Amino acid sequence: MKPLMIAECCQNHNGSKEILKKQIHEAAANGADFVKVQAIRSKELTHRPRFDEGIIDEEGDIKVIKRPFESELARLSKLDLSLDDEAWFVEECWRAGVAPMTTAFTINGAREVKDMGYEAIKIASYDCASYPLLREVKKYWKTIIVSTGATYDHEIEKAAEILSDVPNFHLLHCLTIYPTPMDVLNLKRMSFLRRFSANVGYSDHSRVETTHLWASKIALALGAQSIERHFTVLEKDETKDGPVSINPEQLNELNEFAKLSRYEMIEVIKKDYPEWEQTIGSSTRNLTQAELLNRDYFRGRFASLVNGEYIFNWEEVNF
Repeated sequence: MKPLMIAECCQNHNGSKEILKKQIHEAAANGADFVKVQAIRSKELTHRPRFDEGIIDEEGDIKVIKRPFESELARLSKLDLSLDDEAWFVEECWRAGVAPMTTAFTINGAREVKDMGYEAIKIASYDCASYPLLREVKKYWKTIIVSTGATYDHEIEKAAEILSDVPNFHLLHCLTIYPTPMDVLNLKRMSFLRRFSANVGYSDHSRVETTHLWASKIALALGAQSIERHFTVLEKDETKDGPVSINPEQLNELNEFAKLSRYEMIEVIKKDYPEWEQTIGSSTRNLTQAELLNRDYFRGRFASLVNGEYIFNWEEVNF
Protein backbone atom coordinates (compact mmCIF):
# COMPACT_ATOMS: atom_id res chain seq x y z
CA MET A 1 0.00 0.00 0.00
CA LYS A 2 1.35 3.42 -0.97
CA PRO A 3 2.21 5.61 2.04
CA LEU A 4 -0.22 8.39 2.88
CA MET A 5 0.79 11.90 1.84
CA ILE A 6 -0.42 14.74 4.06
CA ALA A 7 -0.18 18.25 2.62
CA GLU A 8 -0.12 20.66 5.55
CA CYS A 9 -1.41 24.08 4.50
CA CYS A 10 -0.32 25.49 7.88
CA GLN A 11 0.23 29.26 7.66
CA ASN A 12 0.96 29.21 3.93
CA HIS A 13 -2.51 30.47 2.96
CA ASN A 14 -1.76 33.84 4.62
CA GLY A 15 -5.44 34.08 5.58
CA SER A 16 -6.60 34.03 1.94
CA LYS A 17 -9.32 31.61 0.81
CA GLU A 18 -8.16 31.95 -2.78
CA ILE A 19 -4.65 30.80 -1.85
CA LEU A 20 -6.12 28.03 0.29
CA LYS A 21 -8.32 26.90 -2.60
CA LYS A 22 -5.29 26.71 -4.86
CA GLN A 23 -3.43 24.71 -2.20
CA ILE A 24 -6.29 22.22 -2.00
CA HIS A 25 -6.50 21.63 -5.74
CA GLU A 26 -2.75 21.57 -6.36
CA ALA A 27 -2.25 19.11 -3.52
CA ALA A 28 -5.03 16.89 -4.81
CA ALA A 29 -3.65 17.00 -8.36
CA ASN A 30 -0.18 16.00 -7.17
CA GLY A 31 -1.05 12.99 -5.07
CA ALA A 32 -1.98 14.19 -1.59
CA ASP A 33 -4.25 11.85 0.36
CA PHE A 34 -5.07 14.51 2.94
CA VAL A 35 -5.01 18.30 2.89
CA LYS A 36 -4.77 19.78 6.35
CA VAL A 37 -5.45 23.14 7.92
CA GLN A 38 -4.73 24.28 11.44
CA ALA A 39 -7.74 25.28 13.52
CA ILE A 40 -5.98 28.32 14.95
CA ARG A 41 -8.14 30.62 17.05
CA SER A 42 -6.10 33.71 17.83
CA LYS A 43 -8.51 34.52 20.66
CA GLU A 44 -7.22 31.38 22.41
CA LEU A 45 -3.61 32.60 22.42
CA THR A 46 -2.48 32.89 26.04
CA HIS A 47 -0.51 35.79 27.43
CA ARG A 48 2.40 34.56 29.50
CA PRO A 49 4.54 37.59 30.39
CA ARG A 50 7.86 35.74 30.63
CA PHE A 51 7.86 35.24 26.86
CA ASP A 52 7.40 38.96 26.12
CA GLU A 53 11.08 39.61 26.76
CA GLY A 54 12.51 36.10 27.12
CA ILE A 55 15.26 35.18 29.57
CA ILE A 56 18.99 34.92 28.89
CA ASP A 57 21.30 33.87 31.74
CA GLU A 58 24.65 35.40 32.68
CA GLU A 59 26.49 33.03 30.34
CA GLY A 60 24.39 34.19 27.43
CA ASP A 61 22.32 30.98 27.20
CA ILE A 62 18.65 31.30 26.33
CA LYS A 63 16.44 30.00 29.12
CA VAL A 64 13.11 31.30 27.80
CA ILE A 65 12.54 32.23 24.18
CA LYS A 66 11.35 35.71 23.29
CA ARG A 67 7.95 35.73 21.59
CA PRO A 68 5.97 38.85 22.55
CA PHE A 69 2.26 38.31 22.95
CA GLU A 70 1.05 41.40 21.09
CA SER A 71 3.09 40.78 17.94
CA GLU A 72 2.19 37.07 17.91
CA LEU A 73 -1.50 37.92 18.37
CA ALA A 74 -1.35 40.40 15.50
CA ARG A 75 0.30 37.80 13.25
CA LEU A 76 -2.07 34.96 14.11
CA SER A 77 -5.22 37.07 13.84
CA LYS A 78 -4.50 37.45 10.11
CA LEU A 79 -4.51 33.65 9.77
CA ASP A 80 -7.79 32.98 11.56
CA LEU A 81 -10.28 30.85 9.68
CA SER A 82 -13.90 31.26 10.72
CA LEU A 83 -16.12 28.22 11.20
CA ASP A 84 -17.76 29.12 7.89
CA ASP A 85 -14.30 29.15 6.28
CA GLU A 86 -13.57 25.72 7.69
CA ALA A 87 -16.90 24.33 6.47
CA TRP A 88 -16.04 25.68 3.02
CA PHE A 89 -12.56 24.09 3.27
CA VAL A 90 -14.05 20.67 4.02
CA GLU A 91 -16.45 20.90 1.09
CA GLU A 92 -13.73 22.15 -1.26
CA CYS A 93 -11.45 19.26 -0.34
CA TRP A 94 -14.16 16.71 -1.12
CA ARG A 95 -14.90 18.51 -4.41
CA ALA A 96 -11.19 18.25 -5.28
CA GLY A 97 -11.15 14.54 -4.42
CA VAL A 98 -8.92 14.75 -1.37
CA ALA A 99 -9.70 14.07 2.29
CA PRO A 100 -9.80 17.08 4.68
CA MET A 101 -7.94 17.09 7.98
CA THR A 102 -7.46 19.68 10.69
CA THR A 103 -5.23 20.18 13.71
CA ALA A 104 -7.13 20.93 16.90
CA PHE A 105 -5.18 22.93 19.44
CA THR A 106 -7.79 23.08 22.20
CA ILE A 107 -10.74 21.07 23.50
CA ASN A 108 -13.11 23.82 22.44
CA GLY A 109 -11.54 23.87 18.98
CA ALA A 110 -12.12 20.13 18.60
CA ARG A 111 -15.73 20.43 19.70
CA GLU A 112 -16.42 23.28 17.28
CA VAL A 113 -15.40 21.25 14.22
CA LYS A 114 -16.41 17.73 15.26
CA ASP A 115 -19.47 17.59 12.98
CA MET A 116 -17.97 19.51 10.08
CA GLY A 117 -16.95 16.51 7.98
CA TYR A 118 -13.21 16.31 8.59
CA GLU A 119 -12.02 12.82 7.73
CA ALA A 120 -9.23 12.91 10.34
CA ILE A 121 -7.87 14.98 13.19
CA LYS A 122 -4.22 15.81 13.84
CA ILE A 123 -2.69 16.41 17.25
CA ALA A 124 0.46 18.53 17.14
CA SER A 125 3.67 17.49 18.87
CA TYR A 126 3.22 19.83 21.81
CA ASP A 127 -0.15 18.24 22.58
CA CYS A 128 0.94 14.60 22.36
CA ALA A 129 0.88 14.64 26.17
CA SER A 130 -2.33 16.71 26.40
CA TYR A 131 -4.32 13.75 27.63
CA PRO A 132 -7.71 15.47 28.13
CA LEU A 133 -7.50 16.70 24.52
CA LEU A 134 -6.75 13.16 23.32
CA ARG A 135 -9.70 11.78 25.26
CA GLU A 136 -11.90 14.45 23.71
CA VAL A 137 -10.95 13.91 20.06
CA LYS A 138 -11.30 10.12 20.26
CA LYS A 139 -15.03 10.65 20.90
CA TYR A 140 -15.46 12.09 17.42
CA TRP A 141 -12.82 10.72 15.02
CA LYS A 142 -11.84 7.23 13.91
CA THR A 143 -8.61 8.47 12.33
CA ILE A 144 -6.28 10.34 14.68
CA ILE A 145 -2.70 11.27 13.78
CA VAL A 146 -0.34 12.37 16.54
CA SER A 147 3.09 13.96 16.14
CA THR A 148 5.65 13.13 18.82
CA GLY A 149 8.26 15.88 18.64
CA ALA A 150 9.46 17.44 21.93
CA THR A 151 7.71 14.63 23.80
CA TYR A 152 9.21 12.25 26.35
CA ASP A 153 8.99 8.48 25.89
CA HIS A 154 6.65 7.95 28.84
CA GLU A 155 4.32 10.63 27.46
CA ILE A 156 4.19 8.90 24.08
CA GLU A 157 3.42 5.61 25.79
CA LYS A 158 0.58 7.18 27.79
CA ALA A 159 -0.85 8.87 24.69
CA ALA A 160 -0.79 5.57 22.81
CA GLU A 161 -2.54 3.86 25.71
CA ILE A 162 -5.34 6.44 25.62
CA LEU A 163 -5.77 6.07 21.85
CA SER A 164 -5.23 2.31 21.64
CA ASP A 165 -8.89 1.62 20.83
CA VAL A 166 -9.07 4.20 18.02
CA PRO A 167 -9.59 2.25 14.76
CA ASN A 168 -6.98 4.20 12.76
CA PHE A 169 -4.37 5.68 15.09
CA HIS A 170 -1.07 6.97 13.68
CA LEU A 171 2.12 8.19 15.35
CA LEU A 172 4.48 10.50 13.48
CA HIS A 173 8.15 10.87 14.31
CA CYS A 174 8.95 14.58 14.36
CA LEU A 175 11.72 16.99 15.34
CA THR A 176 10.39 20.34 16.54
CA ILE A 177 13.35 22.27 15.18
CA TYR A 178 12.51 24.55 12.26
CA PRO A 179 14.24 23.81 9.97
CA THR A 180 15.56 20.44 11.15
CA PRO A 181 19.26 19.70 10.43
CA MET A 182 19.82 16.39 8.67
CA ASP A 183 22.30 15.11 11.24
CA VAL A 184 19.73 15.17 14.08
CA LEU A 185 16.78 13.55 12.29
CA ASN A 186 17.03 10.22 14.15
CA LEU A 187 14.77 8.49 11.65
CA LYS A 188 15.40 5.19 13.41
CA ARG A 189 13.12 6.63 16.06
CA MET A 190 10.24 5.27 13.99
CA SER A 191 11.17 1.79 15.18
CA PHE A 192 10.52 2.93 18.77
CA LEU A 193 7.09 4.29 17.82
CA ARG A 194 6.14 0.95 16.25
CA ARG A 195 5.94 -0.45 19.77
CA PHE A 196 2.80 1.62 20.25
CA SER A 197 1.11 1.83 16.86
CA ALA A 198 0.93 -0.25 13.69
CA ASN A 199 0.82 3.02 11.71
CA VAL A 200 4.02 5.06 11.97
CA GLY A 201 5.15 7.92 9.76
CA TYR A 202 7.27 11.04 9.66
CA SER A 203 6.48 14.76 9.85
CA ASP A 204 9.30 16.50 7.97
CA HIS A 205 10.52 20.04 8.74
CA SER A 206 13.85 19.94 6.90
CA ARG A 207 14.93 22.88 4.72
CA VAL A 208 13.85 22.02 1.19
CA GLU A 209 16.18 24.46 -0.58
CA THR A 210 19.34 22.82 0.74
CA THR A 211 18.31 19.25 1.63
CA HIS A 212 15.65 18.75 -1.05
CA LEU A 213 13.35 15.80 -0.25
CA TRP A 214 15.96 13.47 1.18
CA ALA A 215 14.64 13.36 4.74
CA SER A 216 11.20 12.26 3.58
CA LYS A 217 12.63 9.85 1.01
CA ILE A 218 14.87 8.15 3.56
CA ALA A 219 11.93 7.90 5.97
CA LEU A 220 9.95 6.17 3.22
CA ALA A 221 12.82 3.77 2.59
CA LEU A 222 12.80 2.97 6.31
CA GLY A 223 9.13 2.03 6.13
CA ALA A 224 7.26 5.24 6.95
CA GLN A 225 3.58 4.66 6.24
CA SER A 226 2.79 8.35 6.05
CA ILE A 227 4.64 11.58 5.31
CA GLU A 228 3.48 14.99 6.43
CA ARG A 229 4.99 18.05 4.76
CA HIS A 230 4.18 21.72 4.88
CA PHE A 231 2.80 22.63 1.47
CA THR A 232 2.84 25.92 -0.42
CA VAL A 233 1.82 27.43 -3.73
CA LEU A 234 3.69 30.64 -2.90
CA GLU A 235 7.34 31.58 -3.17
CA LYS A 236 9.50 30.58 -0.21
CA ASP A 237 9.81 34.16 1.08
CA GLU A 238 6.08 34.90 0.97
CA THR A 239 5.18 32.97 4.09
CA LYS A 240 6.69 32.22 7.48
CA ASP A 241 6.75 28.47 6.80
CA GLY A 242 8.15 28.79 3.29
CA PRO A 243 11.66 27.42 3.99
CA VAL A 244 10.28 24.08 5.28
CA SER A 245 7.47 23.77 2.72
CA ILE A 246 7.30 21.81 -0.52
CA ASN A 247 5.60 22.98 -3.71
CA PRO A 248 3.29 20.98 -6.03
CA GLU A 249 6.15 19.68 -8.19
CA GLN A 250 8.02 18.43 -5.11
CA LEU A 251 4.89 16.77 -3.76
CA ASN A 252 4.53 14.95 -7.07
CA GLU A 253 8.21 13.92 -6.93
CA LEU A 254 7.71 12.53 -3.44
CA ASN A 255 4.65 10.59 -4.57
CA GLU A 256 6.51 9.09 -7.50
CA PHE A 257 9.34 8.06 -5.19
CA ALA A 258 6.82 6.44 -2.83
CA LYS A 259 5.74 4.11 -5.65
CA LEU A 260 9.18 2.47 -5.76
CA SER A 261 9.95 -0.71 -3.87
CA ARG A 262 11.96 -0.20 -0.70
CA TYR A 263 14.93 -1.86 -2.41
CA GLU A 264 14.71 0.62 -5.26
CA MET A 265 14.39 3.51 -2.81
CA ILE A 266 17.54 2.49 -0.97
CA GLU A 267 19.47 2.13 -4.22
CA VAL A 268 18.49 5.65 -5.29
CA ILE A 269 19.39 7.09 -1.90
CA LYS A 270 22.80 5.41 -1.74
CA LYS A 271 23.62 6.61 -5.24
CA ASP A 272 22.40 10.21 -5.04
CA TYR A 273 22.72 11.08 -1.34
CA PRO A 274 25.93 9.54 0.06
CA GLU A 275 25.44 11.29 3.42
CA TRP A 276 22.21 9.38 4.09
CA GLU A 277 23.53 7.53 7.14
CA GLN A 278 23.69 10.75 9.17
CA THR A 279 19.90 10.80 9.24
CA ILE A 280 19.45 7.39 10.90
CA GLY A 281 20.48 8.09 14.47
CA SER A 282 19.03 6.00 17.27
CA SER A 283 15.64 4.67 18.29
CA THR A 284 16.10 6.42 21.62
CA ARG A 285 17.22 10.01 22.07
CA ASN A 286 17.30 12.97 24.40
CA LEU A 287 15.40 16.13 23.54
CA THR A 288 17.67 18.90 22.29
CA GLN A 289 17.87 22.29 24.01
CA ALA A 290 16.08 23.88 21.05
CA GLU A 291 13.21 21.41 21.41
CA LEU A 292 12.96 21.99 25.14
CA LEU A 293 12.77 25.75 24.61
CA ASN A 294 10.07 25.29 21.97
CA ARG A 295 8.20 22.84 24.19
CA ASP A 296 8.24 25.39 26.99
CA TYR A 297 6.60 28.00 24.78
CA PHE A 298 4.23 26.02 22.60
CA ARG A 299 2.82 23.71 25.25
CA GLY A 300 0.87 26.57 26.79
CA ARG A 301 0.44 28.64 23.65
CA PHE A 302 -3.28 28.00 23.22
CA ALA A 303 -5.99 27.22 25.73
CA SER A 304 -9.77 26.97 25.67
CA LEU A 305 -11.35 30.25 26.71
CA VAL A 306 -14.23 29.45 29.06
CA ASN A 307 -16.08 32.23 30.87
CA GLY A 308 -13.09 34.52 30.43
CA GLU A 309 -10.60 32.00 31.83
CA TYR A 310 -8.05 29.84 30.00
CA ILE A 311 -8.36 26.08 30.47
CA PHE A 312 -5.23 24.25 29.40
CA ASN A 313 -5.27 20.94 27.53
CA TRP A 314 -3.27 18.92 30.01
CA GLU A 315 -5.36 19.72 33.07
CA GLU A 316 -8.03 17.20 34.03
CA VAL A 317 -11.11 19.39 33.73
CA ASN A 318 -14.78 19.08 32.96
CA PHE A 319 -16.69 22.02 31.50
